[in-house]
Amino acid sequence: MTDALVLHGFWRSTASWRVRIALGLKGLAWTGVPHHLRLGEQNAPEYLALNPQGFVPALVVGGEVLTQSMAICEYLDEVHPEPALLPGNPLARAKVRAAAQVIGCDIHPVQNLKVLKMLRKRGLDEAAANGWAAEVIESGLTAFAALIDGNDGPYCFGNQVTLADVLLVPQLGNARRFGANYDFGRIMAVEAACMKLDAFAQAVPELQADAEG
Repeated sequence: MTDALVLHGFWRSTASWRVRIALGLKGLAWTGVPHHLRLGEQNAPEYLALNPQGFVPALVVGGEVLTQSMAICEYLDEVHPEPALLPGNPLARAKVRAAAQVIGCDIHPVQNLKVLKMLRKRGLDEAAANGWAAEVIESGLTAFAALIDGNDGPYCFGNQVTLADVLLVPQLGNARRFGANYDFGRIMAVEAACMKLDAFAQAVPELQADAEG
C-alpha cells in the first residue's frame, strides 16, 4: 500500500510547482497543505518543526518528511520508477542532472523571496532587485539552452520527459514574472510540448486550491 503523500507548498512557489509536476507524472494522489510565503506562514513554529529551513516544499511520506524539491523528485523517481525522470545510462543521467541543477542551484535561488528581501534591505529598490533577478534568469537560461541543444525529440533530452523538463517549465513561469527574456534555442518549443501533458497542465499555479486572483 502506498503511503499517503502530503505536500506542504505555496501555489506560486516554483519549487512546489516542480514537485506537483513530478507527482502528476507518476500518477500519484496527494493532499496539499498551503503556507502563504508572503505572509510568513512558512516561519510558523509548527512548520519549522517539519522543515527547519522554513522553505517549501516539504513532502510528508508515511510520517517521514522530505525537503528540497530536487531531492523529493529523485525520491519519487526511485520509489515509482515509471515513467523515469532520469535516464538509465550514467552519462545521460549526469547530463540531465547538470541541466536541472543550472536551474535548481544557479538560477532559481536568486529569485527566492528571502534573497530578494535581503537585497531590498541593502538599498536596492524594487526595480533594481527585479532587474537583477531577470539578468540572472536570462544568463542561466542561455546556458541551459546550450546544454539541451542538438537533442532530438520534443523534450529537453529527447522523447522522454526528464528532471530537466520538470525544472524548466516552472522556471519559465518565474521568467515571465520578472520580465526576463526566455526565448533561447529550443526552450519555448520544449515548454509547449510539456504543456500538452496533463501533469504539467494541472500543476500550474493558477489551478491550485490556494491560488490568489
